[in-house]
Amino acid sequence: MTKEELKSRLGELLPSATFEEGAEWTTIMVDPSAWKDIARQLRFTPGLDLDYLFCLSCVDWKTHFTMVYHLESTIHRHILVVKAKLDRSDPEIATVSDCWRTAEFHEREAYDLFGVRFTDHPDLRRLFMTEGWNGWPLRKDYEDPVNMIKL
Repeated sequence: MTKEELKSRLGELLPSATFEEGAEWTTIMVDPSAWKDIARQLRFTPGLDLDYLFCLSCVDWKTHFTMVYHLESTIHRHILVVKAKLDRSDPEIATVSDCWRTAEFHEREAYDLFGVRFTDHPDLRRLFMTEGWNGWPLRKDYEDPVNMIKL
């Protein structure tokens, strides 16, 4: 499936999604409240078959967070990037660990380092930091008294 064919198919399937132009891979922006249903469609719709989540990351823009999901179809060899803008003061989005098993680990990492809560996650707890750790070390407003780096 070419990039244009993928965009056309996604436009039909997800009319509320908006496309980001100029990116290397086809990239869509979705509403975080619709993410769970969209994820299921992307994973299980024949012809899309986005069966591999190879990267999940969080970006802190100081005013909001963006969750970024990189998906690939190992059958059709196309790649899709999905972005969802989250409220920085209350970052929450549904888990997709039931669609892609790799999300379970990556979501724990985003929780541990940014404080993003993934609703219905099967085991949402700290991954790198100790349970008593105060704060979210990859947030731009995090103050580390030892390193004293300010952005």
